[in-house]
Amino acid sequence: MRVDRALILLTGRLEVTGDVPDELRGRPLLLASNHIGNIDALVVMAACGRRRLALRFLATGGLFDAPVIGAMLRHCRHVRADRGKANATEALDDVVGALEEDHRPVLVYPEGRIGLEPGLWPERGKTGVARMALASRAPVIPISQWGAHEAMCYGMLRVGNLGDVRVLLSSWFAAIRRRPVLKVHFGAPVDLSDLSADRTGDAVRARDRIMRAITAGLVPLRADEPNVPRHEDPTRNVTDKRSPWRP
Repeated sequence: MRVDRALILLTGRLEVTGDVPDELRGRPLLLASNHIGNIDALVVMAACGRRRLALRFLATGGLFDAPVIGAMLRHCRHVRADRGKANATEALDDVVGALEEDHRPVLVYPEGRIGLEPGLWPERGKTGVARMALASRAPVIPISQWGAHEAMCYGMLRVGNLGDVRVLLSSWFAAIRRRPVLKVHFGAPVDLSDLSADRTGDAVRARDRIMRAITAGLVPLRADEPNVPRHEDPTRNVTDKRSPWRP
């Protein structure tokens, strides 16, 4: 986290608003954020540091098996999610178990990927985060962020060679010169108290409430960019699907 704070300080100007209620600290907690760029997890980590939160990530199993970074993730007790598991219920149980064993908050991305929506509004999202919340009864704090997409370009889906790395690093060095404003807002807990993990349709309802809460927090962060981002990223291949949550 100290290294992360230094990187973000070098990259841009971090502005954090909102907080996590004191009564939710020290218990299982899910932080659900919109996903807008390659380093936005580092931006959220720095914001959590400002709010005295030691963050854990929900990351794919492949990262845990990678050299060096895998050992770091395991040592810091981040949460592994094996997408390739045949039994989705077993994978969900692993995450719920990790929340119960270690009460540090876990950052999750309901969208499941960096957003490709034309205006960079949150995509529809998946129900995985909602199912985790309903199964564990862990409160969900919506996190809205803006500006991290300016700190590094989208680049490519997979980094396959040094040329790909050069593209990403060159965009980061350009951001260091521009000093973008990196905004992070912690919203009020999403009320899911009337929903159940066992009732058909409740996971979708929970997903919708979480995504609407993230979008509501995002609106004031990008008030001067309501339609499309000012920052142009030629490497981001946007889709033609508009966000259902777009105001």
